[in-house]
Amino acid sequence: MELLPIRRAILSVTDKSHLTEFASFLADSRVELVSTGGTKKAIAEAGLPVISVSEVTGFPEIMGGRVKTLHPHVHGGILADKDNPEHMATLAEHGIKPFDMIVVNLYNFAEAAKKGMDLRAAVEQIDIGGPTMLRATAKNFHSMLVVPGPQHYVRIIDEMRKNDGKVGLALRKELAAETFKLVSEYDAMIAEYLATHDA
Repeated sequence: MELLPIRRAILSVTDKSHLTEFASFLADSRVELVSTGGTKKAIAEAGLPVISVSEVTGFPEIMGGRVKTLHPHVHGGILADKDNPEHMATLAEHGIKPFDMIVVNLYNFAEAAKKGMDLRAAVEQIDIGGPTMLRATAKNFHSMLVVPGPQHYVRIIDEMRKNDGKVGLALRKELAAETFKLVSEYDAMIAEYLATHDA
């Protein structure tokens, strides 16, 4: 689709710069906000309505947060092609609501590497759910908007204001390409760390 209406979003960010301002704009635009952990806490403390991912999945965060977004009620809602009637029928059949936007930035592995953490401690800073959501959303840019960092918030707000709450395909494709580059660099940094540190 050319113009994507933004009605439902997941926000799960390490860098909380301008988070409450962006979330406030989304809430004012009647976007349903879904979130995790510290991001949800920050949004709720700003007095904004927000739903936890565990409410969406019907399953609690487990293993110290290692598993929280890896669930069909999250990824089905991200990966559905909204132009494909079969995909939309599958969502309806399984009671899965589609998402329109994913706002994710990754655990700061670079900071862990800089601190010279031992390998067991460092691997806890390897983000799994974040890159998975980023890649899934970027792949499905025809039906989704991926937001990989706070530097994009102002542009997205401008786009939504200009298009009555919708975001155009050109911006969605541009951010998808940037996201794949970012995730690739993140994985390369982790590969380098693992190759050069003792188990």
